[in-house]
Amino acid sequence: MRRFSLIDHCIQELDKGLKTLMPGSATAQRPEPGEQDQRSPSDREDKRHAAGLMRINHTGEVCAQALYQGQAATARDPAVKQAMQHSAEEEVDHLAWCEQRLKELDSQPSVLNPLFYTGSWLMGAAAGLAGDRISLGFVAATEDQVCEHLREHLEKLPESDERSRAILEQMLSDEAAHASKAIEAGGQVFPPPVKRLMSAMSQVMTRSTYRI
Repeated sequence: MRRFSLIDHCIQELDKGLKTLMPGSATAQRPEPGEQDQRSPSDREDKRHAAGLMRINHTGEVCAQALYQGQAATARDPAVKQAMQHSAEEEVDHLAWCEQRLKELDSQPSVLNPLFYTGSWLMGAAAGLAGDRISLGFVAATEDQVCEHLREHLEKLPESDERSRAILEQMLSDEAAHASKAIEAGGQVFPPPVKRLMSAMSQVMTRSTYRI
């Protein structure tokens, strides 16, 4: 069996990053929720607002890919590494769904995605180096934050945008399951101050990517 060098691993991680960031590279394995409803909000402001929310969620999925890939790169336990890679594969569906919905809303992903991908990968790698228990706990805390954003967006979406609503509802179900699995696998439950800090950091992403 071939032993991969550091350069090989760097190339592999670069390839994963490019596949995450390049439009059209993500392919969903599951049918898109609400696919039978092709309508978009007719009001111009509602359409712009829905696109802003979906752009935030798309960037969130870019960050999720980076976090999982960074953690998988530094995980010590092979089982944890495999679990991280599996979770990243499941999140590809969300990435593809959000990207497709942005196209339907005549919009595009955030230009800041490469910056957020890099920062998220580094945080994931740091969590992996801190130990598998911390790494799994970081997954759970991150997914909790994502669930919170999804619930807020479900309330803020225009009533006419049932297609985006169906996507976010399925994403919410998946993310909640990922958080539960991480804790069940031995992840550390982070204290409230740490979660509040993570929430404050996530606000930087949501406020900047809504428009750009």
